[in-house]
Amino acid sequence: MARSHDSDSLNIVLAASEAVPYVKTGGLADVVGALPVEFAKLGHVVTLIVPRYRGFQTGGRLLRSLGSVRVQTSGGYVDAGLEEDLISVGGSGRPVRVVAVRYDPYFDRIGLYQGPEGGFKDNLNRFAFFSRAIIEEVALLGKRAGEPVPVLHLHDWQTALAAVYLKTTDRDRAILRDVRTLLTLHNVGYQGIFPGHQFSATGLPAELFTPAGLEFYGSVNLLKGGMVFADAVSTVSPTYAKEIMTPEGGFGLEGVLAHRRDGVIGITNGIDVESWNPETDRYLAANYSRADLSGKPRCKTALQRELGLPNRDAPLIGVIGRLTSQKGFDLLAEIVPELMALGVQMAILGTGDRSLEARFQSVQEQYPQQIGLSLQFDEGLAHRIEAGADMLVMPSRYEPCGLTQLYSLRYGTIPIVRKTGGLADTVVPYRPSTTLAGKATGFLFSDVSEDSLLAALLLAIKVYADQNVWKSIQQTAMSVDCSWERSARQYVEVFRQVGGRE
Repeated sequence: MARSHDSDSLNIVLAASEAVPYVKTGGLADVVGALPVEFAKLGHVVTLIVPRYRGFQTGGRLLRSLGSVRVQTSGGYVDAGLEEDLISVGGSGRPVRVVAVRYDPYFDRIGLYQGPEGGFKDNLNRFAFFSRAIIEEVALLGKRAGEPVPVLHLHDWQTALAAVYLKTTDRDRAILRDVRTLLTLHNVGYQGIFPGHQFSATGLPAELFTPAGLEFYGSVNLLKGGMVFADAVSTVSPTYAKEIMTPEGGFGLEGVLAHRRDGVIGITNGIDVESWNPETDRYLAANYSRADLSGKPRCKTALQRELGLPNRDAPLIGVIGRLTSQKGFDLLAEIVPELMALGVQMAILGTGDRSLEARFQSVQEQYPQQIGLSLQFDEGLAHRIEAGADMLVMPSRYEPCGLTQLYSLRYGTIPIVRKTGGLADTVVPYRPSTTLAGKATGFLFSDVSEDSLLAALLLAIKVYADQNVWKSIQQTAMSVDCSWERSARQYVEVFRQVGGRE
């Protein structure tokens, strides 16, 4: 496997359609923003390739022009600009090199994937172009190093075509011949599906538009293409890796995944444990730790004041996330009257489906002394709910990994989650035996139903009444390793396996 300056370090290239701190629409950006830094901390040479959107944030830093590359399109070759940023890494790690691909006709617009009228009609052209630009940058890196890049780490449908090109149109280019690809699936529900008549925009030979290739019930499916041609496929939790092999979780691609010789690798996401740290969190009214929880009640009092709720020692349930049926918040809305009858309080933060927003607005108006509601994205308030709430509910119908429950563990805010995907992998359910063994970190329920969710909440509220038991669960939760380092080491092992040089 190609080596960098140190005998054991790797030359790692990642490519994605979004990454913090540059641009974000969802959890993909958090993952892709964190992993390169962790790889660099482990001593590897890291390059991240992203599109240069109009809304690209540089934090005041000036990106350096690297010139351009020639990129093939269905209408001929065009020049794509390359701009560089360097992210400093603490310790002995080398800086992460970020390469932004600039082509204003495709990326200089409001929104990443859609505008006010919905998804951009030229998204297939846009991300075919980006995938080809990725290939050209990987070729440049290989020429500079004098040997091919060993593994290209791709993320979701927006970059999946790069895996296809490497095995088809670009397979005879010597500098690319030994490049291996890992495609990480963050949410199989999003596949990059386009009308079949647009297939020519990929620039691929017509014989690939078949059920064995990119054809999907008459449409073009980019994620499917990546699954077929990538050297390895991973996803963001072990349980989700199993779920996407089923009709319920595969969204029509379970058969494609089942035919992969080595299956799908599940690596659970981590979180930024520096930004999400109750001991140092600048958003909080008081800081606290696993050893000294005395600041957490002060955070609760401050949160109640901020949301206009009375200061009393009722269980305070947090809700943070997209208010959608996928997240199961329609189930929660149905049982609000039962919860209110118990005297609990709720702190709700998020945006989503208009109908669900209206439902929660209605119940907040009905129970103004028990429900605080903010229908927006507010990073500071998210931190304060994580710190000030006693428990947090995530009743997701499916959840590839989930980050909010990891934040909750870190803050000693006990998660109540459905047993699915990464939620099942990261929360150890309360039982008397698991609590006595010092392993319980939250509450799980299995059925997608209002009754099952309510039963889990009732159990949590009952256990909360015994503060000695509750405190022991909090301290166990706060001892869980949620860092990205653990995940990064697992990815590096996969890179070595895929590259064939363990």
